[in-house]
Amino acid sequence: MSCDSGNAPTGKQRDQRSDYVRFHPILTRWMDNDVYGHVNNVVYYSYFDTAVNAALIAEGLLDPLNSESICLVVETGCRYFEALSFPEEIEAGIRVERLGNSSVRYGIGLFRKGEDIAAAEGHFVHVSVNRDTRRPSPFSPEWRSFLSSLEKSPEA
Repeated sequence: MSCDSGNAPTGKQRDQRSDYVRFHPILTRWMDNDVYGHVNNVVYYSYFDTAVNAALIAEGLLDPLNSESICLVVETGCRYFEALSFPEEIEAGIRVERLGNSSVRYGIGLFRKGEDIAAAEGHFVHVSVNRDTRRPSPFSPEWRSFLSSLEKSPEA
């Protein structure tokens, strides 16, 4: 298997739109494509970051310049199923897969606009830290409430 974001063989059944709780639209950009004519693999991680942080900002939980607590990425990964390219509209689905005291693992699915099967799936782990000390900081009740709302119940 190559290290680009072309079609990748996998034994895993791909996620569907219904496997995610919230969606964020993303427009691919000219610069996202690589020499092979599709979105370069590293750009998918930028889409993950954008979707998660846009949700936090929209909920009034994160002010990137002023929040006392911020979230740092400590782990991320992606599985590529179909190549995305410019110009396409993508819908990034997010869900919470694990919620700890000061960490959260998000699942993210990238879907072509209106499609039900993910073109790519990834995860993204945030750790909440104090902006100044960079030491772990427990999620506030407001954060915990929002993050809990993104959990997908097993029976759903």
